Amino acid sequence: MADPAAQTTIKVVCRFRPLNKSEVARGDKYIPTFQGDDCVQIAGKPYHFDRVFQSNTTQVQFYNAVAQQIVRDVLGGYNGTIFAYGQTSSGKTHTMEGDLHDPEMMGIIPRIVQDIFNYIYSMDENLEFHIKVSYFEIYLDKIKDCLDVSKINLSVHEDKNRVPYVKGCTERFVSTPEEVMDAIDEGKNNRHVAVTNMNEHSSRSHSIFLINIKQENSQTGQKFTGKLYLVDLAGSEKVGKTGAEGTVLDEAKMINKSLSSLGNVISALAEGSVSYVPYRDSKMTRILQDSLGGNCRTTMVICCSPSAFNDAETRSTLMFGQSISLNDM
Repeated sequence: MADPAAQTTIKVVCRFRPLNKSEVARGDKYIPTFQGDDCVQIAGKPYHFDRVFQSNTTQVQFYNAVAQQIVRDVLGGYNGTIFAYGQTSSGKTHTMEGDLHDPEMMGIIPRIVQDIFNYIYSMDENLEFHIKVSYFEIYLDKIKDCLDVSKINLSVHEDKNRVPYVKGCTERFVSTPEEVMDAIDEGKNNRHVAVTNMNEHSSRSHSIFLINIKQENSQTGQKFTGKLYLVDLAGSEKVGKTGAEGTVLDEAKMINKSLSSLGNVISALAEGSVSYVPYRDSKMTRILQDSLGGNCRTTMVICCSPSAFNDAETRSTLMFGQSISLNDM
């Protein structure tokens, strides 16, 4: 059972993808060097994290090391959040989703789905589970329901316990892994995508997939509730390099503003002694309030390119992640 007095646990891990085809064709240099399993160096400067994963890390290795324990915690009554943060084309969606239906290449989200149901199938028959999922995106600071495209500007409200939620967002009850994956496929097809020079399939919105698990023991009456937010953040942008103009430029500005707000909230939580946490600075941090502070488990996955072409962006990403890690020490 979750301890209501438990403090926020924030972990920051770093994952480098391999050089991609265009980088190899261009002859880009592979710039990171690694020391142990918690340090990466760029041009001799070290960056320390809870874990650092090199480019040859498999999807299952990464999942077992980073996400598996959070699933156990959520099933034990905690709330949890896993973020993927980094520049456009740094491997965030590969880490969070991967190939959704390929047993070897699937990412964190489909593996979590499998893990949850494997756990449920192995539990005592006296335990009754109710699982519902929601899938929405934040685009230009507007919340869009990815499971009902008619809901395009949803608002954030508080329930009677002052817990924020997205009012009117679709909540779909699911009873099998296949039903969850169907919801993911449907939502993924409805997300905002635009073309940039960095990545022709670069997502321009923050996507949030929520799994809400309630369980009750029919003999003892004991109840647990846990929520798990799985967040694929839009790419942090260097406008000059992406060639963003017009609407895409507006998107980039809003993305960077919301990423900055998220960083401020996580840093404040990591410091522990801060009396005010600026949750209300963005809709995303407002929504995630009860899964960032208090009774929760939070992991930030810092995704990085190893290419010399992206040196400046990679350093910026590493500095962001390290600032959180240092605050949490």
